[in-house]
Amino acid sequence: MTTATITLQVDADLAKAYRSAPPSEQSKLNLLINLSLRALFNRSVTLSELMDNLSNNAQMRGLTPEKLETMLNAC
Repeated sequence: MTTATITLQVDADLAKAYRSAPPSEQSKLNLLINLSLRALFNRSVTLSELMDNLSNNAQMRGLTPEKLETMLNAC
């Protein structure tokens, strides 16, 4: 698969967190974003369904609202 670069606007804190993440984490995030956008544009799921699926998967892996809040505050 060939790749191309696009530019997305995000808030400054998110951009800072991404840039300060290790390259291995950036790669994982890039893959997650790529898969999410592909699913959204293929219309295989709605944005709401995609967000629900991501939320459910995160919860099954042990991410609680409290842990998420802690992670977001650390950025």
